[in-house]
Amino acid sequence: MCRSVDVKQAVLAKNDDLAATLRGDLARQGVAVVNLLSSPGSGKTELLGRVLARAVERGVPVAALTADLATENDARRLARSGAPVQQVLTDGLCHLEARQVRTRLEGWLPEDTAVLFVENVGNLVCPASYDLGETLRIVLMAVTEGEDKPLKYPTAFGSAHLVLVTKTDLAEAAGFDETAFRTHVRQVNPGVEIVRTCARTGDGVDTVLDRVLTARDGAPQHRPPLTPHPHGHDHAADGEQAHDHHTQPHPATTPAS
Repeated sequence: MCRSVDVKQAVLAKNDDLAATLRGDLARQGVAVVNLLSSPGSGKTELLGRVLARAVERGVPVAALTADLATENDARRLARSGAPVQQVLTDGLCHLEARQVRTRLEGWLPEDTAVLFVENVGNLVCPASYDLGETLRIVLMAVTEGEDKPLKYPTAFGSAHLVLVTKTDLAEAAGFDETAFRTHVRQVNPGVEIVRTCARTGDGVDTVLDRVLTARDGAPQHRPPLTPHPHGHDHAADGEQAHDHHTQPHPATTPAS
């Protein structure tokens, strides 16, 4: 058991170092990174496509990496926006790591990029523990997923700088209790902004892009109470059933990037 914890600490500590270096390198290039986390089927890809298209319309130089275990379907969908897009295949890994992002960016990221969106693997467990060098972490949830999801996945929702509710056009049909959802989000992440979105109608798309650009310009951001562990802490599970690597959240000790 101790040996297992030591290995997890080493893996996450190495990722933290790589993420910090990547964040610094990209910041010097004027690039902000947005890490998008959600369950499968949340509508993350469709919404991201709308945000990318709106950025292109507004003359904002953006790019995107999208991660999946297999297929390049999402990259093809996102490329319709007109923004540069690359697919990352994780070969079965349930999350992205900083080294994968860094490797995929080498020789590809356009020099004038202002914002790089990273669509993480559809999973609210393992991805929550891995810093990708992001400036902003956005967690999405569809109205069809249940109001108590923030309580079931506190690491993900508790580490978000921004929370998006997706597929709001289905809220009435799904019987979505938005008041309960907002209460649950605030239990794990007090003060975080919650934005209602709908990829079908475009609702919330400009708001999301505006929040991202505000973060890119260096404005103070919401400080989530939970972050991936810094070096040397116990990475035992916090009640969520993870795969190989999962960390218990802890109170942030430094301002959110």
